[in-house]
Amino acid sequence: MAISMTKVQPLMEAKGLKKYDLRKTGFNPNIIDKVLSGPLNKSKRVDTETINRLCALLNCQPGDIMEYVPDGDGG
Repeated sequence: MAISMTKVQPLMEAKGLKKYDLRKTGFNPNIIDKVLSGPLNKSKRVDTETINRLCALLNCQPGDIMEYVPDGDGG
């Protein structure tokens, strides 16, 4: 199971934002890469402060930028 953050990029594009805009607002480039590189896993964690800052910047709710993706193994 993983949390997918694939919704971030389309929302950024809809609002006319680029990676550079995230960097200008103080996001660490490593965090930006984690967020925009697909499903998160144990080695790619994003903390709630990052989610909070993204939601504030994009004027959205957490569900607008992330979703739970089950493994498909039933458990």
